[in-house]
Amino acid sequence: MGIIKVENIRIYANHGCLSEETTIGSDYLVNVVVSADLKNASLTDKLNDTIDYVRINHIVKEEMKLPSKLLEHVGKRIIDKLFLEISKAKKITVSVSKINPPINGNVEKVTVTLKEKRQV
Repeated sequence: MGIIKVENIRIYANHGCLSEETTIGSDYLVNVVVSADLKNASLTDKLNDTIDYVRINHIVKEEMKLPSKLLEHVGKRIIDKLFLEISKAKKITVSVSKINPPINGNVEKVTVTLKEKRQV
């Protein structure tokens, strides 16, 4: 088993429960960790035998374009799409962070982390 991480994908998006959040938008950071059998890739040196992190980045960007009220909803959509499009993925962890959330305080970010295993 191996792990591929795509870390701190910075995206401007329009998520939130407040109308101002969906109108104005804000900055987000997304982290993705995918567990898979990477042994064959380590031997063949072929992209087809591994998980393409360019594809992971693309899926995250596409799902972040679709507004949601909750970060949990966005994270779940990202996981579902990754499992749908990346058959080698066995476990996925996605963290979605909202930078400078509007919560009436000096808070750097809030983060929601979801983990799922592929259902067999």
